[in-house]
Amino acid sequence: MFTGLIEEVGSVIAVRASDRGAQLQIAAPQIAKKIRTGDSVAVNGCCLTLGSWRGDQLTFDLLEETIDRTNLKVLRPDAPVNLERALSAEGRLGGHFVQGHIDCTSPILAFEERAGDHRLEVELPAEFAHYVVSKGSIAMNGISLTVAEVLPKSFVVWIIPHTKRHTNLDRAKAGDLLNLEFDVLAKYVERMLSRCS
Repeated sequence: MFTGLIEEVGSVIAVRASDRGAQLQIAAPQIAKKIRTGDSVAVNGCCLTLGSWRGDQLTFDLLEETIDRTNLKVLRPDAPVNLERALSAEGRLGGHFVQGHIDCTSPILAFEERAGDHRLEVELPAEFAHYVVSKGSIAMNGISLTVAEVLPKSFVVWIIPHTKRHTNLDRAKAGDLLNLEFDVLAKYVERMLSRCS
């Protein structure tokens, strides 16, 4: 379980093919000091298990399902990635409950500054549209955000300067793919209502 509060923006060293799919290697000097093999880390919001580490370099195995469903497949060396360690039992929940299970990727349609903040509009895939509500929670590249507006084929969130500076949204632009995880509460409600009908 994660909170959607990014601890560090790491840098991709390499993505390599392996006999099990692929391996992702990331430089993360801050998190590397507090982690051990087997720990869960959200990488752009995707929950991965740390396979090994050396110094500030973290290595993760990627399954084909992970590659197919996330934006990890488009990562290149030096790409910035949002990182968050799993929530500890005594930790504070400052964002919302994020599982690290990516539902889909979706492109940025517009990202523009307005009076110091940034308006971020993202395409909303039709099959997931019912999970998105105004003032509801959503995780984008692992960042806990609040939906500001729902449009017929997209939705909007507002990004404050702190969030932009301290996440990989600092280098985001129209056309980039974002990992989306919709609020788990909406999924449980949907499941319960479908069994009642």
